[in-house]
Amino acid sequence: MEEDLLNDNCTADNLPLYTFYASVMIVEFTLAVPLNLSVLYLFIFKLEFWKRNSNNLFLFNLVLADLLLLGCLPVNAYNFLHGERQSMDGRICKAMLFMLFLNRGASIGFLAVISLDRYFNVVHPGNKDFVLKKSPHISVIIWLVLLPLTIPTMLKTGCCGSHGDVTDTLREVVFFTQILIPFFVLVYCTVRIVNRLKKKTVGDRTKLRRAVFLVTSVMLVFSFCFLPCTIARIVLLIVRAMDLQNAENIAIQVYDGFIVFSHMDCLVDPIVYCLSSTKFKNLYLTTYCPYHHDAVTNCLGQINILLK
Repeated sequence: MEEDLLNDNCTADNLPLYTFYASVMIVEFTLAVPLNLSVLYLFIFKLEFWKRNSNNLFLFNLVLADLLLLGCLPVNAYNFLHGERQSMDGRICKAMLFMLFLNRGASIGFLAVISLDRYFNVVHPGNKDFVLKKSPHISVIIWLVLLPLTIPTMLKTGCCGSHGDVTDTLREVVFFTQILIPFFVLVYCTVRIVNRLKKKTVGDRTKLRRAVFLVTSVMLVFSFCFLPCTIARIVLLIVRAMDLQNAENIAIQVYDGFIVFSHMDCLVDPIVYCLSSTKFKNLYLTTYCPYHHDAVTNCLGQINILLK
């Protein structure tokens, strides 16, 4: 019985499609790992993220979560190439779900916190020291809160199917909570900062414009990477509840495709690093592109002019 539950919906029926998905994950892994490792090196050895800079601390945790999430891609790609949506080994299957829920949740959480940090700096500048002092505590709390939320992934008997029990319900609640609550936080921060920009008639409007550009970019990245898989998950659950087997098979394939697509977040997050910190941008260019630094800086300078 347990084996039947484990194998339920774990078979990738459309092997050519899942082979394509595996190829996309391999490309994402190949490009994102060196990019994120290069960023991690700068945070540890150049920026000394542990010093009192809330932005650097949150960004370090973001890149750490992305790297841990990327560690799941080779295993998932291997499964797809062998016609499996998830590993038939229950322990590996649960471990991958645990890593996916934990590190995707952390990546989303720190994206939201970065926007909140910029929100306090712009809309409530008097409270920015509070965020700065509490940034280590906030980082630890995010990881500690996410750990118990991933317990449903370890308790579930079948990794791929949904049997309507309490564990399934908890897992779905965690999935949607991890995405929808941070999304509303991002929307709130963006709207408040934009309103602040409209009301400010004197002072450093350039700083506000850059803040608007940052939070808007984060929201767009978030929407681009995570909302499609959220919508696909809702459709899958509706079709599954209606017991439409053929439609469910198609919904599963679409959902898996958007999950693969969501890993693009690990590739575009470095853009967030550059938008969040001029110091980081300059450091990255001088460290890894010393011979093209002037050309890239001039290009970014033109972008900054457009923001003014």
